[in-house]
Amino acid sequence: MTAGRYVGKAWDQCFFPRLSKLEVAELAKHDALIVLPIAAIEQHGPHMPIYTDTLISETLLTEAFEQLPDDANIWLLPVMPYGKSTEHLGHPGTISLSATTLMAVVMDIAKSLHRSAFTKLVLVNTHGGNTDLLNMMARDIRIETGMAVFRLDPGGLGSADAWITAKEKQVGIHAGDVETSVVIAAKSNWVHMELAPTEIPHFPESRFLQFRNRAFAWVMDDLSGTGISGDASAATMEKGQAMIGQYGLDIAAGLMDIYHFDMQSIQDRG
Repeated sequence: MTAGRYVGKAWDQCFFPRLSKLEVAELAKHDALIVLPIAAIEQHGPHMPIYTDTLISETLLTEAFEQLPDDANIWLLPVMPYGKSTEHLGHPGTISLSATTLMAVVMDIAKSLHRSAFTKLVLVNTHGGNTDLLNMMARDIRIETGMAVFRLDPGGLGSADAWITAKEKQVGIHAGDVETSVVIAAKSNWVHMELAPTEIPHFPESRFLQFRNRAFAWVMDDLSGTGISGDASAATMEKGQAMIGQYGLDIAAGLMDIYHFDMQSIQDRG
């Protein structure tokens, strides 16, 4: 880890809302990349804050922006702390937007950016319940505005794989080793490790019922009695710090690939 929460390039140099309207007007729009992080406020078991997904987004993007070149025209919007968390509504503290509301808010943000002449947007998502909607929204924004729209899900990059077991890679989808380790490293006094549970769901082996392919609808209470999936008891601050460092490198590399990508390069124009 090279920076603390709300400290560093992400919040001092590259935080889009810090600009005045004149500074926004003067930005080079043709290559600017706007980063819209979308997270959630929802239960994360008995040991973790309901702010977990949003805190993770802030922490990983803080680290990633430290790795970006100083001349990269990449700007960070505030993290959207509310997402579609209906799968957790049976637990205290969960705050969810409906699918319709989340889609409308993301579209309105994109249209506002488009009116200011921005042409490239990346949706950085740190909550699995948002994934399917944001896939649809990326295309809808592309159609409605003509902007180049991208998706970046840090949880799908494999950045933490070196520090977790094979079983945790399979089942550690919510408040397990990875998320707990990262939050300990980011805000240790928000975590109650004495309450950290281990809960290992038994996912179907059928290739037609693959959990990660979303082959069947579920809510958290279908998977777990504690509100987690994985081994939270294995989490440590040291692992969390290492994971954050690797996530930062990987997210920065992804942002730079998106920053340099030209949609017109896909077609064979020979």
